[in-house]
Amino acid sequence: MAYQIAICDDDETQLRTLRAQVSKWSAQAGQPCDIQCFPSAESFLFAYDGEKTYDILLLDVEMKEISGIGLARRIRKDNQRAEIIFITSHFEFISEGYEVDALHYLTKPVPENRLNQVLDKAVRRLSIEPPSLVITCEEETLRLYEADILYAEAFLHYLSIHTVKREYKIRENISSFEKRLGDDFFRVHRSYLVSLKHVTGISRTKVTLEGDVELPLARGKYDAINQAFIRRN
Repeated sequence: MAYQIAICDDDETQLRTLRAQVSKWSAQAGQPCDIQCFPSAESFLFAYDGEKTYDILLLDVEMKEISGIGLARRIRKDNQRAEIIFITSHFEFISEGYEVDALHYLTKPVPENRLNQVLDKAVRRLSIEPPSLVITCEEETLRLYEADILYAEAFLHYLSIHTVKREYKIRENISSFEKRLGDDFFRVHRSYLVSLKHVTGISRTKVTLEGDVELPLARGKYDAINQAFIRRN
């Protein structure tokens, strides 16, 4: 699978240079990449609103209107796993990078060998990324991490996915969605799929999840869910 890499810089020359450097690293490291370039934070956000699956972001810190730091804050609202690399001419912004979990700062002009080392590090971190899946919700493509999913609820024509932070409604049946998930999930009812990771209690008739969420447990499922819960733990 190709890594999705975005480069955002309002200096056209710097943008072209970074693209060439990343492309060269991709070929030399044998890491397939889809590289997209943006001349401003605004242009990036326009694309990002419909596609939130970027893996690596190279952001110019000192852009007009919205800075690279401001852009990173916006990205972190719904993407905690992307590796953010700041490109800067000044180091006074470094402390602000901690709050958005930036991987590294590189100074302009960016040395090719340092960029290669940082990209190698980003890929190593991404390679141990927890299980996730991609969904389409309200014309947006999003990556959901399995650890964030509490449960999924089936309705007539759509599936409601409840996560730690919010709810997503997608057009997919619960059986096909279940097949895309790992062993941490259990079908407690024809209309409900729960994450065993977030189960806090099991009775003959219901399952309780974190946040005191109670869901019905179908007849005959009690022994099976207990066994699955024990195996997981």
